[in-house]
Amino acid sequence: MDILPFYEPQTGTWSYLLVDPGEHAAALVDPVLEFDPVSGLTDTSFVDAILNAADERGARIQWVLETHAHADHLTAADYVRRKHGARVVIGRGIRAVQRTFQRVFDFTDLSTDGRQFDRLVDEGDVIRLGSQEIAVMETPGHTSDSVTYRVADAAFVGDTLFAPNYGTARCDFPGGDAGTLYDSIVRLHALPDDTRLFLCHDYPGEGHQPQCRVTVAESRRSNIHISADTHRDDYVAMRNERDAGLDLPRLILPSVQVNIRAGAPPPPGPNGTAYLRTPFNRSLAELVAGTGPEAD
Repeated sequence: MDILPFYEPQTGTWSYLLVDPGEHAAALVDPVLEFDPVSGLTDTSFVDAILNAADERGARIQWVLETHAHADHLTAADYVRRKHGARVVIGRGIRAVQRTFQRVFDFTDLSTDGRQFDRLVDEGDVIRLGSQEIAVMETPGHTSDSVTYRVADAAFVGDTLFAPNYGTARCDFPGGDAGTLYDSIVRLHALPDDTRLFLCHDYPGEGHQPQCRVTVAESRRSNIHISADTHRDDYVAMRNERDAGLDLPRLILPSVQVNIRAGAPPPPGPNGTAYLRTPFNRSLAELVAGTGPEAD
């Protein structure tokens, strides 16, 4: 299996092209659709470069594998599906995420059974890609729908682990839980030492190159948030304290509205234009919790 990483610097996101060269079959993991929140315009240049790389190898894109419904960038899943006929995959936990944001954004049109995706997966499911088998691990904690995709000695871990110097993902999004993330990371750290963990994000400092992967042995030994000696209660306390001081991602409002629909925008209005919604004078936390003026 050939694995080609592509880094989108505006959101610090890694997308991956997986190719089985013998079968000319390909899959994309977490493809990014660039978005300008000021103009409301998207740009497909980044994902088009990935698609061109597949074309150069004579590979047909069969799958788009989403590790979760992202809150920091828009997915290009629907674009790839429309352009190449690929099937979009996500964890079955997406239904709970959809129910939450259906209420938050008052999306009366939104079905919350996951039908916007072509396949919902659970622990132990297998996805065929040419001669290869991609196994699904449920790894919730960052979000309730988070999954890891394993193929050969590679695991695509989404927002669970980051590079060792950056630590682990936040757990303060709806459905997130620090204790659950700890349990998921312990499972990942129990994989064979030479397993390559392919990351969804990296945020390198000035003068440093972004890092797309780390071995299990390196992560277990060096991760600044969770090592082989870290106790669950200590991790939960650390993670919750850190999360309390974090700002929301810059693109969270447009991202979740599009990503819970597998990358498609909301239905257009009477004038033929699709619109994204921004709550006015209501925080996302209030809307998720069902508190604020309407709850009084």
